Amino acid sequence: MLDKRLYHHLVTWLGQWPAGQPMVVVGSERRTQPGWDGEVYPMVGVGAPAGTVISVAPPRAAAARVLTDQPLDDLLAKLPAALGLDGGRRAYRGVFRYSLAPTPLPDAGEWLPHDDPVVPRWLRPFGGEVLIARDPETGAYLAGVGIKRHDAHGNELSVGTEEAARGRGLARRLVAQAARRVLDEGAVPTYLHDLDNIGSARAAEAAGFRDRGWSVYGV
Repeated sequence: MLDKRLYHHLVTWLGQWPAGQPMVVVGSERRTQPGWDGEVYPMVGVGAPAGTVISVAPPRAAAARVLTDQPLDDLLAKLPAALGLDGGRRAYRGVFRYSLAPTPLPDAGEWLPHDDPVVPRWLRPFGGEVLIARDPETGAYLAGVGIKRHDAHGNELSVGTEEAARGRGLARRLVAQAARRVLDEGAVPTYLHDLDNIGSARAAEAAGFRDRGWSVYGV
């Protein structure tokens, strides 16, 4: 049975879950409203072995539905035009992961306000508190996790590690630590990454976010 928090997150984020068929396009007002960072995301999709839900703005749903009987690569290639987006935009597929039991790795970081002087620029847009690891001797920033607070039911984790600090297992420990906090707050932690990002995939697996064969789609 699907976790209740994950179910409510997908219904809220996409407009419908489950798909009920191999591919379904849903018109959702969420695609016209600002997302976690204040930007509007004109298409979001999640695919599971039982079916895929593609969420678009209601006025574009009919044009997108015309493509659902085509092979996935063709659908993704034609979807930006169907959504009325400019020629520079492309649709993509990545890996969608979630965890209900993060690996019990030791904590690696501390929670700081996103506007603390030590927090790097890339983490500031996440707002709230962010999780960072610092060098124990110099206090310099080494790695961090931000939380994309999509809704009350599901929060997406995003991790980054400075090149000089890679190979120490910081990313997996930080992701597991952040995931525990999200669960403690009553939401389910999700983790999304590109298909070819091997490092991100390894960190996710080690932190307890196994690959269930789910996909994420965006523009």
